[in-house]
Amino acid sequence: MTVSLSPNLYIHKTDTYIYAPIHKLSSSYSNNTLFSNRKTTNLTSKPRRMATSAAAYQKLLTVGTKIIGVGRNYAAHAKELGNAVPKEPVLFLKPTSSFLDNGGRIEVPEPLEALDHEVELAVVIGQRARDVPEAKAMDYVGGYALALDMTAREIQSTAKAAGLPWSIAKGQDTFTPISPVVPTSMVPDPHNLELWLKVDGEIRQKGSTSDMIFKIPFLISHISSIFTLLEGDVILTGTPQGVGPVKVGQKIDAGITGLLDMHFDVERRHKVRH
Repeated sequence: MTVSLSPNLYIHKTDTYIYAPIHKLSSSYSNNTLFSNRKTTNLTSKPRRMATSAAAYQKLLTVGTKIIGVGRNYAAHAKELGNAVPKEPVLFLKPTSSFLDNGGRIEVPEPLEALDHEVELAVVIGQRARDVPEAKAMDYVGGYALALDMTAREIQSTAKAAGLPWSIAKGQDTFTPISPVVPTSMVPDPHNLELWLKVDGEIRQKGSTSDMIFKIPFLISHISSIFTLLEGDVILTGTPQGVGPVKVGQKIDAGITGLLDMHFDVERRHKVRH
């Protein structure tokens, strides 16, 4: 069954129905459940140290301090860009100011003609994590989301060739479109999800999270040994092959098969001249 969470986002669930966006749940709902007026999913059946209330899901993406991107985490994607398959995770940072809610407009800044789309599973951290053992890493996951790592490839390529940082290519406003947070109870196996992306109705990317080179427990453990992860921080786990340009005036649809869809228009961002 497909259940609308907003005018442009849907969550598919056969046995649990949620009638409001996770980030806009009514205050009349209890603090211990994510549910509708028909069926209830109890989030306290397995005690966890992190908050798992409806309010917690509502605020997760607003309290995070950083987005950690994982580059080249799918072998086919690394090869399509002419990069070697990494022996350890390739990490980069994006500001949380680059988040864009579902249904928003992705902005292509002047003078660029296009941005590259990269669809990714986002892991949302639920509690402070530092030096986390891999065996316990999944206890620190607060939820999941679908995200796009929009990339100004021209800027990135130029910066790489000059040996310079490429934060501008990844971190501008609207460059991280993201869905509402989905509770872990709705994602029993995050390593068995199909991610897809369409541009103007044409499929561009489709791949399985089973193809990740570095799995989520390893990523959390590895990243937490370098950066302390805080509640609401987001890990972008990499993109499958098929990345490519999207231009002003085009439309992006993306989703996790059987779980959620999201939609964005692409428009021009004009320079402000002082």
